[in-house]
Amino acid sequence: MADAMIADMSIDTHPVRSKKGGRTRKALKPTNQSPNEPTTLAAVIVPSPEDAVTGKENHESLSQPKKTKSKKKSDLSSNFEKELEEMQEKLQQMRIEKEQTEEMVKARDEMLKQKDEEIKKLQKMKEFKPTMTFPIVQSMIDKELEKKEKKKGCSQVKRPSPPYILWCKDQWNEIKKANPEAEFKDISTILGTKWKTVTAEEKKPYEEKYQAEKEAYLKVVGNEKRENEAMKLLEEEHKQRTAMELLEQYLQFKQEVEKENKKKKKEKDPLKPKQPMSAFFVFTNTRRAALVAENKSAVEVAKITGEEWKNMTEKQKKPYEKIAKKNKEKYTEEMEAYKQKKEEEAINIRKEDEEQMKIQKQEALQLLKKKEKAEHIIKKTKEKRQKKKEEKNADPNKPKKPASSFILFSKETRKNLMEERPGINNSTVNTLISVKWKELSEQDKQIWNEMAAKAMEAYKKELEEYNKIAEVKENNPNSKS
Repeated sequence: MADAMIADMSIDTHPVRSKKGGRTRKALKPTNQSPNEPTTLAAVIVPSPEDAVTGKENHESLSQPKKTKSKKKSDLSSNFEKELEEMQEKLQQMRIEKEQTEEMVKARDEMLKQKDEEIKKLQKMKEFKPTMTFPIVQSMIDKELEKKEKKKGCSQVKRPSPPYILWCKDQWNEIKKANPEAEFKDISTILGTKWKTVTAEEKKPYEEKYQAEKEAYLKVVGNEKRENEAMKLLEEEHKQRTAMELLEQYLQFKQEVEKENKKKKKEKDPLKPKQPMSAFFVFTNTRRAALVAENKSAVEVAKITGEEWKNMTEKQKKPYEKIAKKNKEKYTEEMEAYKQKKEEEAINIRKEDEEQMKIQKQEALQLLKKKEKAEHIIKKTKEKRQKKKEEKNADPNKPKKPASSFILFSKETRKNLMEERPGINNSTVNTLISVKWKELSEQDKQIWNEMAAKAMEAYKKELEEYNKIAEVKENNPNSKS
């Protein structure tokens, strides 16, 4: 009975998805229920294999909720730390960029200030505006217009046509009447054949006409060429004149600018004594304190003192004039002392410059001598080597040559210079010694020459004695001295 009831019933086994993702089943509904069958039948549910699998998964997911939550928290914390680090790096970069931009802005502002100052200086400077006309420009314009007219074909003089063309002009109409249907080519061929048969007498008038026209044409052309050459010369003269005028004007302008700059650049010397006040200004200085106490302005003080000075008598003015006179005398004395001081400074500067020039010249001469001697260095080195070999074998008792007058002088002067200027260069010392030697008078040089002569006489006596001993030794090698 139960089996028959299950077979008769139709089961809807379509699954329905839940909100959480799992699958559920709907209640079974009877499709063909008979009226005789009882309504108290229980619905039989048969589970599908898919529902079994999903159930297992849901069971596993519910069994492990705590593990997933802890992993999510750790991932979130690590991501947050990474983002923080990135943000800090970006902040540092932004700060560096800000500092760089500020530096760039400062540099730009400085550049702009410098440019503004330069522009102001240029604005203050005078502009060179020449006051003259340029006739060259007009001539150039005329030339261009002539060229345009020539291109259009507006030539004033035409070239003369040769005798054959003059003859053709006369014969053209006759041949055209005889051959009205003939074309230009046909007429020209007929004329060419006919010209060959023309005699020299018949050609003569045409040739004479051509010669006359040619002479007239050549005259006109020759005159035009001559005029053009003259115009070129005139233009060159104009150019030279304009250039000279421009140069003169520019030089005048330059001189004026230099004068103005000198006036601006002149600075007052603080050591220069100030000009003394006149008697009127001495009086105003004495009265100023009292007038300023009365709350008078500078203009009012000047007016009042001027009126008072005009109304004063000579006796009243005399004490102020005495003070002014004393001040003037003091100023003249101070000015004379100042001028003397300036002259002395100028003389010292000149002397220093002259000394420097002498030193420089001497250095230059020494350099030249060194260059000239550079070629002989190799020879001298060879000679020195040979001398050293000889000296090794030479007698140590042989007397040495004495120093010359210049070397004696240089030894003493070197000591003095080294004491006066400690740390001075050796080359400058040599140049100064040579300069001082040249500046010495003949009397001063004679002292050094006498000293050198005495040393030379002593050397000669010693040499004679040495030579005598050497000869004795050579003659008697066994003898002991």
